[in-house]
Amino acid sequence: MREALKALARFAATLAVTPMLVSFTVRRRVLGPDRALEGSTQLLALVPGLVGQYLRRAFLMRVLDACDKGCTVEFGTVFSRIGARLGRNAYVGPACRLGLVDIGADAMLAPGVHVPSGGHTHGSHDLSIPMRAQPGMVRHVQIGAGAWIGANSVVMGDVGANAIVGAGAVVTRSIPPNVTAAGVPARVIGNRNQRPHYHAHPVSDASAAVRS
Repeated sequence: MREALKALARFAATLAVTPMLVSFTVRRRVLGPDRALEGSTQLLALVPGLVGQYLRRAFLMRVLDACDKGCTVEFGTVFSRIGARLGRNAYVGPACRLGLVDIGADAMLAPGVHVPSGGHTHGSHDLSIPMRAQPGMVRHVQIGAGAWIGANSVVMGDVGANAIVGAGAVVTRSIPPNVTAAGVPARVIGNRNQRPHYHAHPVSDASAAVRS
């Protein structure tokens, strides 16, 4: 029954976003696909709750390079590159800003994560030309399966599978799989393959009495 209700909700969401898909098709021919995508996702980002999740997913499944039917994109998130890919059960938290990114299966992005299309989206070497007018270079940023990106992080380098990036980190170079990284710029601070060691401390009689 639950799966049938989900299928019905997905069908209803597809019908609801059909006018937006038609508008997107027209605007992409005039503005280009990326600008058309950004405008559409800005509008869809305003719809809160479960309804918003279904509407965004229904739209993104039909315009992005890849978007799994099990992924979740929360309120306030905007996409700027049609080449983005969302894997199976990927989760994108509120108020994220995503460019050319591949988000692996079961990966999670906390609120406010920014993933531009690499670290060189604007040129900056020619001081005689404003940076906004200098050509940049874009690349797919890979976020591996099962990775967890902390709130308000900026990710410009790849993040390996099952890695954890701490809140507020700035990833400027690749992070290996199965590690914890944090800081500005982000660096590896731990290995998830190693179990933490806990040290036993003697408990006073008074503490024992309170706990009993």
